[in-house]
Amino acid sequence: MTVEHDVKQLDLAMGGRYRIEWAEQEMPVLRAIRQRFEAEKPLKGLRISACLHVTTETANLMHTLQVGGADVVLCASNPLSTQDDVAASLVANYEIPVYAIKGEDNETYYEHIKAALDHKPHITMDDGADLVSVIHKQRRDLLTDIVGGTEETTTGVIRLRAMARDKALAFPIIAVNDSNTKHLFDNRYGTGQSTMDGIIRATNILLAGRAVVVAGYGWCSRGIASRAAGLGANVIVTEIDPLRALEAVMDGYRVMPMAKAAEVGDIFITATGDKNVIDEHHMQVMKPGAILANSGHFNVEINIPALEKLNGGKPRLVRPFVEEYRVDGNAIYLLGEGRLINLAAAEGHPASVMDMSFANQALGAEFMVKNGSSLAPEVYTIPESIDQEIARLKLEALGVQIDTLTPEQQEYLNQWQEGT
Repeated sequence: MTVEHDVKQLDLAMGGRYRIEWAEQEMPVLRAIRQRFEAEKPLKGLRISACLHVTTETANLMHTLQVGGADVVLCASNPLSTQDDVAASLVANYEIPVYAIKGEDNETYYEHIKAALDHKPHITMDDGADLVSVIHKQRRDLLTDIVGGTEETTTGVIRLRAMARDKALAFPIIAVNDSNTKHLFDNRYGTGQSTMDGIIRATNILLAGRAVVVAGYGWCSRGIASRAAGLGANVIVTEIDPLRALEAVMDGYRVMPMAKAAEVGDIFITATGDKNVIDEHHMQVMKPGAILANSGHFNVEINIPALEKLNGGKPRLVRPFVEEYRVDGNAIYLLGEGRLINLAAAEGHPASVMDMSFANQALGAEFMVKNGSSLAPEVYTIPESIDQEIARLKLEALGVQIDTLTPEQQEYLNQWQEGT
């Protein structure tokens, strides 16, 4: 009997299963956790509602939670990030309820979130804090059963910390994004590679010699800037933080305000977590043929309503995921409807880097089961011991060995008497 679901086509399942298994080969840390979970069943009897990008890597996380004893339901965390064959496979091959269709409209997106919440979760698992937000605004009846949650992305952590500051957060959350084995690798290397992959797949343009403007210089933007430079682009960084701006300068990039960068850029990539980073007055001075892409979680970083107003009508779809707008007669191209370009036009982060991110999600859920009832409703970082264990497992899987301190070295580091 097929579990409840709303996916595009169940007959896509076999292709999705092959791709899930392909990704699994690149996820040795999560495999090791799955083997332990299968033996110990640390999540037995637990209901988990997850709102994540429905990709091959996410499928491997859902399977890990499932064999750990959890009753799992999954919905999409972005209308364009679902891989329909993966969604079908999770339903047909793994018997996990999934509510996700690539290209779903806004109404359907929130209907799917509601369906996931009807599962009455003990643990929420978010990528952008939409589950948490809907619970606090519309489904406070669920708070009684919720032990805690986990959050995957920078944007979601920003929202949750704002809720905590306002004393609005009703249960504890593990900020998976703040783990070193997440943001130093997923955000930097994963976002960098997958963003450029999405832009190239959508446009088939040559990056070498182009002026690429990267908005922000957090870990995601650093990865994007590095990969764009590696492809031969002339990278410009815009920032509001003087320390990060100085780092970008020292890393060899030009730094300037967006108002100035708008006049010289060929390709613009946002990854800040804020809204209207590219605004109407920026679009009005852009060169003909400028390309706009977003790698932040929500489609608010580029002011799309302003672009529509300047265009004076509907845009022209000139390639899949490439819309042509006209501003004072000049073409400006918006990629992936301003949504996450790496998932809208490509496949998201490579499985190898998501291995560590989703190890954090799985172990974060286990930590919340053990400790959630004793935690105040705040945003927490995963314990350093778990972070270190994930790094150790990844090195072991890569066949990399490192040194350990001798007793003499350890003693030296723990005292202050011995000097020159």
